Amino acid sequence: MGPRGRALMVCGATSGAGKSFLVTALARWYARRGLRVAPFKAQNMSNNARVVSDGEMGSAQYFQALAARCVPDVRMNPVLLKPESDTHSQVILLGERRDDLARVPWRERAALLWPTIRASLDALLASHDLVVIEGAGSPAEINLARTDIVNMRVAAAADAATLIVCDIDRGGAFAHLYGTYQLLAQEHRALIRGFVLNKFRGDAALLAPGPEILQSLTGVPTVAVLPLWREHGLPEEDGVFDAHRSGTGPAIAIVAYPRISNLDEFAPLQRVPGLSLSWARQAQTIASADILILPGSKHVAEDLAWLRRTGLDAAIAAHARAAKPILAICGGLQMLGQELRDPHGVEGAAHGLGLLPLTTEFQATKRYRHAGYTFATLSGYWRALSGIAFDAYEIRHGQTTPSARTAVTRTAGALAASNELQTALGDGCGWQYGEILALYVHGMLESPAIVRALFGQETPTLDDSLNGLADFVDRHFDTDLLMSWADGNRARAANLGLQRG
Repeated sequence: MGPRGRALMVCGATSGAGKSFLVTALARWYARRGLRVAPFKAQNMSNNARVVSDGEMGSAQYFQALAARCVPDVRMNPVLLKPESDTHSQVILLGERRDDLARVPWRERAALLWPTIRASLDALLASHDLVVIEGAGSPAEINLARTDIVNMRVAAAADAATLIVCDIDRGGAFAHLYGTYQLLAQEHRALIRGFVLNKFRGDAALLAPGPEILQSLTGVPTVAVLPLWREHGLPEEDGVFDAHRSGTGPAIAIVAYPRISNLDEFAPLQRVPGLSLSWARQAQTIASADILILPGSKHVAEDLAWLRRTGLDAAIAAHARAAKPILAICGGLQMLGQELRDPHGVEGAAHGLGLLPLTTEFQATKRYRHAGYTFATLSGYWRALSGIAFDAYEIRHGQTTPSARTAVTRTAGALAASNELQTALGDGCGWQYGEILALYVHGMLESPAIVRALFGQETPTLDDSLNGLADFVDRHFDTDLLMSWADGNRARAANLGLQRG
């Protein structure tokens, strides 16, 4: 058996403490020092997913793999839970949907998932110098300790040097860290190497003597104080980012229905100078928007019902009647059509908003595809995209075709009678109808060429952002301490002839 890599784990005192951010930053930092690095999160709960060669994985681990300069692999996120309601989630195991596992009660499911999680972790440790692991929620959720498959059970299996990070901006940071530590089992406390205070504003000297008292109580040092940094450029794991309303350029509203998915693909809009971004949860937000985006949805029928309950359906139709641009992606495309059929019981049938002459039927098998796409000749606002090639991905059950009726329904009201349905992307992946651009592909706004064509602006690349995260680590951590947690692998990296960044 070959040498086994080391592991570093980041747990959080709470959800939203900064685990994903820190794992991504550390992955790029270690990769720049010549180590073969892989990310790992045993189980992620998110409707933000990316397509890779062997299925789908959580977006956070996908970006962490890119940060680590390795090929994204479903073993880096062996279990992905995609919420479809408050009490039910789709279960993805090693990239594939598993309805049999979704039917197993939550507490019984853990025993079935652990062997795959352990095998994935062991494989990554065997083939990398360092695995940077992300926990979920808090490791001190004592009601879940007996069925834990994502926090300290993983840390123990990897013998991981473990950090606990907290969001000091929320207040109560020292209590969060102390309480988390105290609720851990003794053998798990022994794995904790440091505390990290994240999202700090102000003079760090004012924290004293808090870190010293915390260390005297736990024996664990505070190894870093990270300032609040909103402009890091990394998509938020849960997709919803802080909207910016103060721009002088076009006002863009993204409809925020309850089961929104894949919102991380819109994060690049945050970095376009002048844009004004907002989340549309009420009709007035849509009325004041220049450009409207309907994102993906994990449950289209439910979100359609929500649009109608809130009156946003009428606001969307009014935006279309005014011939203002609409970008509809995946579930958003399906909502704008005439009808959603569900003969296999995948998601639920519904009547669409009738703004597009399209009909969708949900297929039993999910379509996964990551490829290059090229826009056909487009018109109106979207003409600037004509002929542009870009990388994107599909992840869907829906198959959409033009309706027998070529005109939209009365819901659309006074939409121009001259509108004709045009192919925007081939293979049933996209159409233009007037100023509506409806696509099945995710990720087009991550293309610098697309952003430049639409807004005339250059934005930093993803790699620029990832290197910025590594620079951030350099500024705020003891780098000798970081390397000590990966000791034993530096010589191995040199023997492998890896390039140091």
